[in-house]
Amino acid sequence: MGVLVARGIRTERLDLVPLRVGHAEEMAPVLSDPDLHTFIGGAPESPEALRSRYRRLTAGSPDPAVTWLNWVIRLRDESCPTGTVQATVSASGHGTVAEVAWVVGTPWQGRGIAGEAARGLVDWLGRQSVHTVIAHVHPEHRASAGVAAAAGLAPTRVRQDGEIRWYRSFGR
Repeated sequence: MGVLVARGIRTERLDLVPLRVGHAEEMAPVLSDPDLHTFIGGAPESPEALRSRYRRLTAGSPDPAVTWLNWVIRLRDESCPTGTVQATVSASGHGTVAEVAWVVGTPWQGRGIAGEAARGLVDWLGRQSVHTVIAHVHPEHRASAGVAAAAGLAPTRVRQDGEIRWYRSFGR
């Protein structure tokens, strides 16, 4: 697996900007709704806690065989952050695999932002050395299932920690 580095990704309405520690201040309000954590667990974090987490994320995985890639989703017309997307990339017996995830702040939900961002991320990964993209979606989280489908992933029968594994192969 070649080393992947998060680069800016542009979609029709969005800029996916590689995560920096400095994003914590503007992201804390975006991620502040406790309802965002219904399916993913955890709780909203303060700017200080986000800074600490972003510091760990931008430092990279402690496992040299794993690459962490993280972006802030910016809505270009409104010039504001709306959420994040991420990919954890590693080698497997079937080629390079990226596990992806997304979160969009409550005020921006229902506008297709998560689907567009996930599609942009998955398409970008497909142009890199990634063979397979997976996501794990809670079976009751219909909106997230819609995002996975919009990104070209299909549900499988595999469950992990109660979530359904979604899958897309680039056929390499």
